[in-house]
Amino acid sequence: MATIILGIETSCDDTAAAVLVDGKLYANVVSQQLEHQTHGGVIPELASRAHVQRIIPVVDAALSKANIDKKDLTAIAYTQGPGLLGSLLVGNAFAKSLALALKIPLIAVHHMQAHLLVHFIDDEFPTPTFPFLGLTVSGGHTQLVRVNGAASFTVLGETKDDAAGEAFDKTGKMLGLPYPAGPIMDQYAKKGTPKFEFGKPKVEGLNFSFSGLKTSVLYFLREQQDKDPKFIEKNIYDLCASIQKAIVNILMEKVERAVVETGLTQLVLGGGVSANSGLREALKNTNSNVFLPPLPYTTDNAAMIAMAGHLKLKENQIDSFYSEPKARLPI
Repeated sequence: MATIILGIETSCDDTAAAVLVDGKLYANVVSQQLEHQTHGGVIPELASRAHVQRIIPVVDAALSKANIDKKDLTAIAYTQGPGLLGSLLVGNAFAKSLALALKIPLIAVHHMQAHLLVHFIDDEFPTPTFPFLGLTVSGGHTQLVRVNGAASFTVLGETKDDAAGEAFDKTGKMLGLPYPAGPIMDQYAKKGTPKFEFGKPKVEGLNFSFSGLKTSVLYFLREQQDKDPKFIEKNIYDLCASIQKAIVNILMEKVERAVVETGLTQLVLGGGVSANSGLREALKNTNSNVFLPPLPYTTDNAAMIAMAGHLKLKENQIDSFYSEPKARLPI
């Protein structure tokens, strides 16, 4: 009998549902909340209200696309955290209600673990084998982890302040780029030359720091604009290339060190910033066996939640209906 998993993702501002049948993706539906762009960032209350309005149509669309009746579902996997609590509550309540009604197992999934486990979807790209080194980079997280198994993760290093994605967005805002600035900066960087240098953080071990870089960029821009008010406008491409290179260099320094210290030869990338072309190119030039997620799986999606749920179910890791969403959740 087929194992059919419904995955639900509502950690931030994307409402998503996916259907996985015996590890193969049948449907992956994402509804983006574009209304946040006018605010320059995600408004938590607006996000949770939008999830309430969209969760049923999105789940219905995923089931319809997969040609699966809800009565045939084996289990429901949902994002437990980390994320915006109001958004997480919507997915948690819906998943619990449906699982209870169908009398099937409920599986709570860690969002950042799922970003790394998405590589196991039965598709046209290669999959890693346990154990491997994982780099998660997003707007809220930057971590190096040893992935021992589908539910066994050991943090080797993490950011002590800001995440890489936040560094992209906030420095992009300094340049006058609209939210989210990261993807735009990536496109502009391709047209520029990284000729400007910024302060480099000194952090022990495999940990990261990006707050100092943001401060360095801020002071540099102020100094240059005092000399020429149109400095940013004249140098926008080179500035984007320089900032992107600085962020990627911070990440790569720790990645290369982690490879040496752990002896792991497989490196798996996950998270929203994994779509960045500069980071992807830098990782390709390492001596590791690198696994880069296809671009549709770099942003928040339910396919990764369903995949993580599928792997946990195989190990009989079923969660209680008393499980609660958590805005902060250690990996």
